[in-house]
Amino acid sequence: MTAPAYSPAFAEFRYWGAIFAKSWRPVLVNSVVNPVLFLAGIGLGLGGLVDDRSPLDGGLSYAAFFAPGLLAAAAMQTAVVEGGQAVFNAVRTRRSYRVAAYTPLQPHDILHGHLLFIAVRILLSSAVFVAVMYAFAIPASPGAALAVPVAVLLGVTCAAPTAAWAITVQQPSVIGNFSRFVVMPLYLFSATFFPVEVMPGWLQPVVYLSPLWHGARLCRDLSVGTVNPLDAGVDLALLALTALAGYLAARRSYRRHLHS
Repeated sequence: MTAPAYSPAFAEFRYWGAIFAKSWRPVLVNSVVNPVLFLAGIGLGLGGLVDDRSPLDGGLSYAAFFAPGLLAAAAMQTAVVEGGQAVFNAVRTRRSYRVAAYTPLQPHDILHGHLLFIAVRILLSSAVFVAVMYAFAIPASPGAALAVPVAVLLGVTCAAPTAAWAITVQQPSVIGNFSRFVVMPLYLFSATFFPVEVMPGWLQPVVYLSPLWHGARLCRDLSVGTVNPLDAGVDLALLALTALAGYLAARRSYRRHLHS
């Protein structure tokens, strides 16, 4: 009886799955429990005060505004952690990338396997989050379920360019500074917590360039049931093009640094 034939990329995916199986509890807290607590505490708790004092346009509750944005932000955060810190560790600390590079795996196999793991992880955590949204009766449209694949696309959009950069990083402090000075501002100023219209006029065009803003807008429109085909097309096109550019950059970066 012959052993099953797995693709080289799937071998890398299984490695990351095995790592996840050993440390799923803290991962569950960071990827699912924390966003759900944010949703309950800010979206439903603080949201009641926002609804009473400053209702959103169109009669949208703050929970209905906040929850889809938090879904997108959680996908981005997971993607950046996996594409940044995990890639750095795989090269510099655990050196699992270096070990894999001495096997028949090619650099693009290592990249594909890790990106597949990131996509599956975001798929699972996003599905749980949307289920919690339905449990709280937040979505006004059954189309909210389509926010899950949007979150996965956003995750790949953020993970691929982050991985392309992180594999070149030499010092762990650089990864920390990236999270502090890039990821956190994106988290705060991409219409996750408040509409972009309340931001200073000079900042709004910058926000519109953020993949997180486009992902959050599309997730929100799907949840509320107000999808505009043109806006959705723009959001999907920008996310897909950014993901493709990041993927191509990652392929080149992985080939250069794992075959050097």
